[in-house]
This record gives sequence, C-alpha cells and structure tokens, in this order.
Amino acid sequence: MTKILFVCGKNRRRSPTAEDVFTGMDGIEVCSAGTSVEAECPVSTDVLEWADRVFVMEMSQRRYLSAHFGEVLKSKRVICLNIPDNYDYMQEELVTVLRAKVLPLLRRARE
Repeated sequence: MTKILFVCGKNRRRSPTAEDVFTGMDGIEVCSAGTSVEAECPVSTDVLEWADRVFVMEMSQRRYLSAHFGEVLKSKRVICLNIPDNYDYMQEELVTVLRAKVLPLLRRARE
C-alpha cells in the first residue's frame, strides 16, 4: 500500500479535492494537509513520516516543506503538480487536472 500526501496552502480546496478524488483507489492510502497556519489540517512531521510520496500543488509549498521539514523529506519523493490556487473545492476542472497529472505518476510508481 502506497501512502500519498497532497499538500496545498490552506488545505481547503486543492489538496482536499485530491484526497477525495483518489481515496478508495486500489493500492493507495491518501491524506492531505496545508502549509499555512490557517490550514484545516496543517502539515506536520507525523504526516510527512507517514507518506511514501508527497505531491505539492505549487513550488512555494515545496520550498516550505524543504525549509521546515528537510530532514524528514530526505528519503521522500516530493512532486510539484504546478496547479495554481484558481479552483474551488471539487470543481470539475480541478478534478480533471488532478487526474491528468497524478494518475500517470501513480501508474509509474506501481511499475
């Protein structure tokens, strides 16, 4: 079972959407978190240690994780999806973009 963590800023739109889209998919467990102090579920050492792979929505989140959790991330693959904060939670276009960007990466991880 591969454990996937999705990270955005406030954990209100993009990463919870990703969590909901990919939850229940065979072979993976999914969680989401945010980098902001205002995040619904703030990113933590525990959740980063839990994850096998980390997907961030923007490079700013990748930089934040490196700066604050660099030691934990040394053995983790952090992938930037380059999805801007232009979407609402579960917006159809966001779901389409997430599937297009994440599914090929999940397939490769299983090979």
